[in-house]
This record gives sequence, C-alpha cells and structure tokens, in this order.
Amino acid sequence: MVLYNKSMIKNITKRQFEALNIIYKNIESSGFPPSLADLREALKVASNQSVINFLKILENNGYIKREEGLARGLKILPKGYKVLGVNPLVPIIGDSSCGPFIEAIQEVGKWISLPGTTWKNDVTESEEKLYIIQVHGDSMINAGIFDGDMLLIKQSSEYKNGDIVVARGDDGTTVKRFVSADKKVYLKPENPAYKNIPFYEDLFLDGKVIANLTTLKRLYGSKNQ
Repeated sequence: MVLYNKSMIKNITKRQFEALNIIYKNIESSGFPPSLADLREALKVASNQSVINFLKILENNGYIKREEGLARGLKILPKGYKVLGVNPLVPIIGDSSCGPFIEAIQEVGKWISLPGTTWKNDVTESEEKLYIIQVHGDSMINAGIFDGDMLLIKQSSEYKNGDIVVARGDDGTTVKRFVSADKKVYLKPENPAYKNIPFYEDLFLDGKVIANLTTLKRLYGSKNQ
C-alpha cells in the first residue's frame, strides 16, 4: 500500500486518507466495512458526526459510495483503491453451476484482492457491483471455464449477444452464453453434450463474466516463477 505523501497524493488530506485506509483494512480483515463506532474509535474523534463528515468528503470526491439505510453500507470505488495503491477487494458470494441449475450458497465475509491488471479496462470506472463465484461442472469448457474456476462477475443492466452470464431461475443459478439472434433468446452451453436452455419468463440475469480469475492466477503465477 502507498503511504500518505502529500507531494504524491493530491486532493485528499492525511486524515481523509487515514479514514479510507481504515475502511479498506476492515473489509480486508473481517469481510465487512467498519461501523460508525469503529471509525470513530479508529480515528480518535469525539462524535459520529465527525466520522460522517469524513465520509461525505470521501464520497463527494469519488473515493467511496455510501448505501443509505445500511449501518455498514460503505463501498470503496475504483478511485479510492487507486489512491490507496491497492487492487480492489471483491466478495466471494458462493457457488454456481456450469451444468444444470444449482442453488447458490451465500458466503458472507469472504473477500479477495483481484490479481493482475487484465480486468481493469472493464471495471476501472464502474460503480456497479462486482462479485466472485466458483463454478462447478463442464458445460462451459469450450469457453475456457472449468470445474472449480473462480469467475469475476459484474452486475449490469444491459446484455449483448455472446456475453457469458450468470442466469438465475427457480432452481438456482447457472453460467452460460447469452444468445439473442434471429428473434430467439436462449442460454447456450459451450459443450456439445449439453442442450440450449430457452429463456423463459422467470429467468433473470444476475451479471456477466468479465474475467476468469483462476486463469489469471495461472498466468500471473507462471510469470512470477
């Protein structure tokens, strides 16, 4: 992590930098952002209002986002990670299928730091939610996604033909390629042993795959050997 240096880091004071660093460290160590009480104690200030003032400045300057109504609703934005000199932390939320639908298992409090830089063009300016799932099955092997791989997912309001997506239905979730062509919409496996899945009314898209972290780890690991 980059230590605070006024000549190197502009538009953020030492105390604001300290508050941002506390938020990051709390997420990294416990899996959750700090509460107002946690920040008040760590910053050694007398009131919650003093903490709120720090958070307002950080939010107004684009370093964090506050979720209204949530006691620990603090999210570090790409600009915040950049000024801290660290890679983003992203939550692992559970499992998904690369085959038939399976029920996703929510795993709260597990976060990892994203490796390398390949993903950055997709998420550097994004304020949309990022999360990680581990997939099971072999229906996407021709897309380079194998049993046990960890995928970085970005929630989106728009999906285009060819995106690899996380789809959710009554039976749970699955990872497939989204196809919208010739007035037909369906989910396509990347393994000829599996059939296409029609896109029915109660099917929803939870996000698109923007990186296979297992593949990136192999790539960056081999470069460091």
